[in-house]
Amino acid sequence: MGVLSLHREGDYKKAIEQYDKAIEMDPENDAACYARGLAKEALGNYQGAIEDYSKVIEINPKDAATYYTRGLTKKALGNHKGAIADYSKVIEIDPDNAAAYYSRGLAKKALGDYQGAKEDLSTAKRLIPD
Repeated sequence: MGVLSLHREGDYKKAIEQYDKAIEMDPENDAACYARGLAKEALGNYQGAIEDYSKVIEINPKDAATYYTRGLTKKALGNHKGAIADYSKVIEIDPDNAAAYYSRGLAKKALGDYQGAKEDLSTAKRLIPD
C-alpha cells in the first residue's frame, strides 16, 4: 500500500514511517515534510507537526499555505501570539488571503485585542467574494 493510501485510510503511523524514509532519501522534500506534519497532527502530535511545517518553511520561505497551517496548529496549542505571527506572514505573502485575516482576527480576539480583531475580521469579510 502506498503512502498516500495509508494517509487516506487513516494509518498515520505507517504513513509517517514512509514519509520518514522519503525525507531520509531527500531532506529537501517539502511535500513529504508537509504530509508528515499533517499525519503527526492527526495523531495529536502538534509540536512534531509544527517542527515539520517549520522545515517546509525553511525549504520554501514563500509557502503561504504552510505558514497558515502552522498558525492553525499553534492556535490549537493556545499559542495565539505565534499563530498571529504566522497569519501575518501569510498576509505579507498573499495580501488577499481572507482566511488568514479571519484566523488572525480570531487569535487577536482571544488575546483581548478587540480593535485589531475587528479590523482583521472586517478585511476578511471584504475579501470574500459575494
